[in-house]
Amino acid sequence: MDLEPEEVEKIAHLARIAVAADELDALNTELSGILGLVERMAELDTSDIVPMAHPLDMPQRLRPDLVTEENHREAYQAVAPAVENGLYLVPRVIE
Repeated sequence: MDLEPEEVEKIAHLARIAVAADELDALNTELSGILGLVERMAELDTSDIVPMAHPLDMPQRLRPDLVTEENHREAYQAVAPAVENGLYLVPRVIE
């Protein structure tokens, strides 16, 4: 897929990338190559491929589900202007 220089400038602007005029040709070549690869990948039949969360077929290691922090709610709410039943009370902003 070939891009026009104006399209490359627009993409660079949207990506908030400053591109000098002498770099436009190189960037155009790289972007065109990437978009060409995406077009080729879109043509592949993936109907028999099972979606995966990770490219490696490995289980995710999880840490033990243990409480590591103490409950400091009383100390935190002691300095709050208004608390009721363990909840912070705030002024109504929508009527």
